[in-house]
Amino acid sequence: MHAHYSQIITSASMLDSIVRVEELSTILQQYEQSSVAITDPKLYGLLQFYKEMTKNNIHAVLGLTVVVTLEEDVRLPLILYAKNKKGYHHLLKISSAIALREQGDLPLKWLQGYQQGLIAMLPVMDEMWQLSHADYMLQFHSLFQADCFIGIERVAGKIAEYESSWQQLAEQAGISIMSTQKVTFMAQQDVAAYEAALAIQQGMRIEDREPLSMRQQMYYLPTMDDYVARYRDQPQWLENEKKMLASCQVDLAFDKHYMPIYKGTSDQSSAVLFQEQCIEGLKKRGFSGQVPYEERLAYEMSVISEMGYEDYFLIVADYIQFARSKRILTGPGRGSSASSLVAYCLEITNVDPLHYDLLFERFLNPQRVTLPDIDVDFADAKRQDVIDYVAEKYGIQYATQIITFGTLSAKAVARDVARVLGFSMDELSKISSLLQGRNTLTLHDAMPQLTEWIGDEPLRQKWLQIALKLEGLNRNASTHAAGVVLSPIPLPDIAPIEKGGDHLYITQWPMKEIEEIGLLKMDFLGLRNLTVLDHIRSLIFYNEKRFLDFNKIPLQDTKTFQLLQSGDTTGVFQLESSGMRAALKEIKPTTFADIVAVNALYRPGPMDFIPVYSRRKHHQEPVQMPHKVLEPILGETFGVIVYQEQIMRIAAVMAGFSLGEADLLRRAVSKKNKKSLDAERQRFVAGALQKGFSQQVADEVYDLIVRFANYGFPKSHAVAYSMITYQMAYLKANFAPYFYAAILTSALGDKEKQQQILREAKTSGIEILPPSIIKSGRGYRVEEGKIRLALGSIKGVPNTFLTRLQALRKENNRAPFKTIFDMALSMSALHFKRKAVEPLVKAGALDDFGQQRSVLLATIDRAEKLAALYSPTEESTLFYDTAVYGVPKHAKADILSESDKLNFEKEVLGFYISTHPVTKIKADLQRPVTSLARVSSIKERSYLKCIANIVEIKKIRTKKGEQMAFLQLEDDEGTVSATLFPQTFQPFEDMLQEGQLIYAEGFIEYRNHAPQLVVKKIELLT
Repeated sequence: MHAHYSQIITSASMLDSIVRVEELSTILQQYEQSSVAITDPKLYGLLQFYKEMTKNNIHAVLGLTVVVTLEEDVRLPLILYAKNKKGYHHLLKISSAIALREQGDLPLKWLQGYQQGLIAMLPVMDEMWQLSHADYMLQFHSLFQADCFIGIERVAGKIAEYESSWQQLAEQAGISIMSTQKVTFMAQQDVAAYEAALAIQQGMRIEDREPLSMRQQMYYLPTMDDYVARYRDQPQWLENEKKMLASCQVDLAFDKHYMPIYKGTSDQSSAVLFQEQCIEGLKKRGFSGQVPYEERLAYEMSVISEMGYEDYFLIVADYIQFARSKRILTGPGRGSSASSLVAYCLEITNVDPLHYDLLFERFLNPQRVTLPDIDVDFADAKRQDVIDYVAEKYGIQYATQIITFGTLSAKAVARDVARVLGFSMDELSKISSLLQGRNTLTLHDAMPQLTEWIGDEPLRQKWLQIALKLEGLNRNASTHAAGVVLSPIPLPDIAPIEKGGDHLYITQWPMKEIEEIGLLKMDFLGLRNLTVLDHIRSLIFYNEKRFLDFNKIPLQDTKTFQLLQSGDTTGVFQLESSGMRAALKEIKPTTFADIVAVNALYRPGPMDFIPVYSRRKHHQEPVQMPHKVLEPILGETFGVIVYQEQIMRIAAVMAGFSLGEADLLRRAVSKKNKKSLDAERQRFVAGALQKGFSQQVADEVYDLIVRFANYGFPKSHAVAYSMITYQMAYLKANFAPYFYAAILTSALGDKEKQQQILREAKTSGIEILPPSIIKSGRGYRVEEGKIRLALGSIKGVPNTFLTRLQALRKENNRAPFKTIFDMALSMSALHFKRKAVEPLVKAGALDDFGQQRSVLLATIDRAEKLAALYSPTEESTLFYDTAVYGVPKHAKADILSESDKLNFEKEVLGFYISTHPVTKIKADLQRPVTSLARVSSIKERSYLKCIANIVEIKKIRTKKGEQMAFLQLEDDEGTVSATLFPQTFQPFEDMLQEGQLIYAEGFIEYRNHAPQLVVKKIELLT
């Protein structure tokens, strides 16, 4: 039997449907022949639908549901089908046009311009169509002629009362009628899941939304037998539907590339401009006349020109140049593009590929032509400025961002379905707890614990069935974090677009499909560490009036390597984890090459070779080479294969492969396909024998390549990112206060991270100054080598308050207030409110006014009233003349106790700034204790005595049912995690609480490279 369905709405429609194309394809494969049309209201799922159906020999028809505006108050649904390639391109443009209009409709005039190549079906059974719209039916018929059809549904086999009227109107007008059936879910029993999907989309409980109509409840996919039976009296309608679908013949060939065209200021061709800029760049880099560089540049330029990529390189170089002109920090390189000398000469990268022996073929292989892929890192705070520049230069129809779809994950779908079914908060919490853990990627992963909880409860059983049906469906669309498409022709000619963020458009197809149709995607990545680097440089310039050029930082700085060898790498890009610190302490880097190797090795698998690398580096074991001819290749990594480029070099030296062939070998071997492995072995061994190596050596080296193929890391990326690592380490070693201030500012909002960094800064000898309404900024600042706390770190101070303060400082220097009243009048009543000012007082930020904090707290209301009277808004301000009205008086209040003062600081800052409670008790008790700042340097099983504050306490029960506890302890210099086993914990289980001061003794153990205190003795001090 031939199956034909003309109105399928797929799950790509954001919960308007729950029809998965894979599921649909499986059903249709049961028929001898099948034709099926996608008719979503957007083209999100069109390519996926087309590929899935054609892969399984199902005739895919590409359609779109639109709402056409015929008059101001008349909007009617219409389904358009692409009859041919022209119609397909018109669908792209129509979908784009609709998505860019506020009402999401299509004016009739626009439809008239796009009707060629399209077939129109009028779904007259839709409630928006009325018999009074017969004239509009005639308008559509006039426009589409023989390609206009009336679609009549017989949902669940029922004939609508107005069917005969439409039939009569159609026959009078000479319009063909076709059978049709709107499908939004696969099987009749899926109706509950479909209703839940609609409820999730609307953010409502099912019982609170309007119930599905009888028609909506029947929008399932009927079997073809059932479908044919519905139209037994009108076989011609079925035949018309079948013929209409068969007449739609669109063949999408994914074999074209749309390379963007550089928009320069001169009349020179891109090819000439590319050559000139490369040669000029080599001269600027200082390598003009040096034969290896000249030859490498000539080779790379010839490959790039042959591939036709000159425009692409000029475009990337141009927007990087724009970024630099605006002082937007860019990364030194990323991925394999750092191995290109052309990229280095055009200042796309800052890595000299010849110095680091990086191979161009790893980036662009003439023997395996691929689109170039230069990903660029920008300081994340200013990345959008660069995207805006490209969009403005090339036009928003040519430069767009890329859509990405959020899906219903296991946790999300479980909670969402439970919510729309009306589960209680306790049940929602229970579901969340059942789905915790890294291994719970799908609901099936958690099935044992879910089944136990569900039991025989019918509603919970229904919940699981629906959640399983909806899991993984598209829920929402957003903008891809980095991807930008640049096209040589307006994008709607190739791919549909819609409104994105701000003033830019986004594609309706995600990144993978955008690349499949031949568009070039460029990644504009935001890297937080570049923002931190830029901030450090700004702080240095602000205080010392010197501009630090990161490219001129010496790569052999003694203090930097001392810092790295000690593992003192908090805040240093890529080196913060405890495992990485341990690796640094083991390897003890002495050269930049060591940093590159550490970054490449510290991954699952290769990290097993860190001890080997370390022992060989420090001459604790001999360096073993597979063959002496490989010494120049493996010498820098002491005989360990660390980089993919080393594999390529080995293949070239030992088997005579070109570097292009060597790259193909590397790719083939990494896939671990036995057939490929055997074929490549034959080629490699044959080449090695020709070069005079023995069969045994050739086999041994090939086995080594196979072993390391998955471990090898692209050296180009390791070198480029290690430069950022080194720059941050250099700044920490040589400009510590500025480094810490910038890292702290980047951590605003993360109290735990700020406390950790502040403790480390204090331990390293840097004084921390309290917050000040006069001297503090929104972020942390440096004053004469000391760090001033940020106003932005004070909990409860609104951003609007800080923005107003910033504006006052710029405006005639109005911010150096002398009193709280002066501050209230300047800030205005709009911003000066107890809610904003009280946290500042508690943090000590208003101590500049020379009043006790208790007095300031009591005076806030008076100052607030004064501001309301004389300065109600920023604009309407009356002059307050103290000579006439007198100086406002502060309220009277008792002085705060030291403990209240400290508690207030802890409340709004998350830490103590005046004095830590532990400092005082240490001085009073005079016991020999160790500072918790030293814990990480103490050997395992060492005995430790400390006085500390309990920051956090977590109690659990052992398998035997006994209680034990995990504590987070803090003193005035550091923190440590502590474990109290049942025997130690039992005497104190009802007494220990957060905020308590204790004396503790115990042994140090290391877990995951982090020290922990196993407490053997404890004493309560408060």
